[in-house]
Amino acid sequence: MILILTSIMPLFGVLTLSLIPNVNTFLCRNVALIFSCFTFVLSLLMWLSFDSSFDSFQFFYTINWLPLFNLYYTIGVDGISLFFIILTAFLTSICILISWSSVTYYLKEYLVCFLLLEFFLIQVFCVLDLFLFYIFFESVLMPMFLIVGVWGSRERKIRAAYQFFLYTLLGSILMLLGILIIYFQVGTTDLQILWHSEFSGKKQVILWLTFFLSFAVKVPMIPFHIWLPEAHAEAPTGGSVILAGILLKLGGYGFLRFSITLFPTATIFFTPFIFILSLIAVVYASLTTLRQVDLKKIIAYSSISHMGFVTMGMFTLNLQGIEGSILLMISHGLVSSALFLCVGILYDRYHTRTIKYYSGLVQVMPIFTTLFLFFTFSNIAFPGTSSFVGELLIFLSLFQSSTFLTFFSGLGIILSAAYSIWLFNRVVFGSLKLEYFNVFQDVSRREFFILGSIALPVLWIGVYPEVILNEFHISVFNLIEQLNYVKK
Repeated sequence: MILILTSIMPLFGVLTLSLIPNVNTFLCRNVALIFSCFTFVLSLLMWLSFDSSFDSFQFFYTINWLPLFNLYYTIGVDGISLFFIILTAFLTSICILISWSSVTYYLKEYLVCFLLLEFFLIQVFCVLDLFLFYIFFESVLMPMFLIVGVWGSRERKIRAAYQFFLYTLLGSILMLLGILIIYFQVGTTDLQILWHSEFSGKKQVILWLTFFLSFAVKVPMIPFHIWLPEAHAEAPTGGSVILAGILLKLGGYGFLRFSITLFPTATIFFTPFIFILSLIAVVYASLTTLRQVDLKKIIAYSSISHMGFVTMGMFTLNLQGIEGSILLMISHGLVSSALFLCVGILYDRYHTRTIKYYSGLVQVMPIFTTLFLFFTFSNIAFPGTSSFVGELLIFLSLFQSSTFLTFFSGLGIILSAAYSIWLFNRVVFGSLKLEYFNVFQDVSRREFFILGSIALPVLWIGVYPEVILNEFHISVFNLIEQLNYVKK
């Protein structure tokens, strides 16, 4: 029952918050934090109970929720989905902690949105029915739309919220059409049955394209990325953390769980197309990052570049590439979240994210500078950090596929180092600009605890990645075996 408890615990938090008066903000914060932390503890217990040698879904539970249409609510966890659930629970607790004093209006509604978002995201990662996956996949839009539109930080927040909502919703309409086609052919949307169903070559191409548009918007892949910098720039700090840490992973998870496994022939056919888009994303987004003046937009464009590496590794369709892409998604969820937290700390103090106003912070904020340096080096995949292992595995798999692709994607590493070190240098070194700020404050105890709790797993995975790779090795191996059978 541990998976059921983990998945519905945020919903219990929402129901409890609904009974608390809005004026009792102290109790609202503590209740939301307790339920989110309890969910995280349950997810860790689920990891401890997970058997990495078992080659099927674990903590399996099913109920026939709509007998007339043969639709089942089925949940289960394998090595691929396990760590996304843990990451979701962990980052939700971080988002509640970071907004402890910064959210001053509609606090209860803000906390309800985050707990609802956590509930929908955990369902996305554990549900094994294609139709229910679509429902939860789209339900994520509602609380995120409110978080950006209501608690956003600047005047363009309404525009950014609508842009995010419309891009992702319109991208998913074709996916619903594809699900209906599958249902009328097979008679069910149960994922485990669909994996053993066969579709003709032409139908696979059509269905793959319907799923591709929805997942490409979520990654986001170029040219479907326009909504992301705006959404990041206008969202509150907690919204940016959950957006970069989890929501960008929904597209990669969807490709891995559905596009590659359900339509392997079409996946092999479209692999060059994905490589081209991913290579453009790596180089173009890195060059665009160098021209940004908003701190959040710099990190947002760097996220697009890193997710380009993820999709390239995933579509090499070999063991190292897929394992590296999963590890890089988990690492990016931690590192990019920490960088957005660093920017949020600066914004809470000085109320601007324009880079020209910052300089010389090492003189007055040494602890912040040290943490910011660590996460900057983690962002460029410095050896000893979690991103290094993921990118190394991806480059090993790319080299097996194409030396040309490996060479040009290597430009992304150089450009990543360029914009990351440039950003750190502009913010930290130089002389203090006292004409803009004359009062400075280093990180508080709460902020140090939050950033430190993210730094520990980044170091742990970087030094000892085997602890995570072992858990999803069997799941990825089974996926590769299925693809090899199709190739033969």
